[in-house]
Amino acid sequence: FPIDITFKSTNPFGWPQIVVSVYGPDFFGNDVVRGYGAVHVPIIPGRHTRTIAMFVPESTSRLQKFTSWFTGRRPEFTDPRVVAQGEGREVTRVRSQGFVTICFNVV
Repeated sequence: FPIDITFKSTNPFGWPQIVVSVYGPDFFGNDVVRGYGAVHVPIIPGRHTRTIAMFVPESTSRLQKFTSWFTGRRPEFTDPRVVAQGEGREVTRVRSQGFVTICFNVV
């Protein structure tokens, strides 16, 4: 999906990130999260390709895993800033879930 954004800054601290949330149907047809990931927007002009490692939050116990599978309500983040900042994620259990490739054309 093409996105056209303009930024102006004197330094790259807190440089923008793109947060990717991928959703898809499960076995029962429920729309569930398939992965989250984030990448910093490149600073240097040109064409840049970035591969984002995706991850999915997991339940902490087998009972919670079964209950979430049975009800179709899997764990997911309610705020996309959790994915971008990483602060507080050290206590969140996640599982790797593939990759997404993004191509940037920076002017």
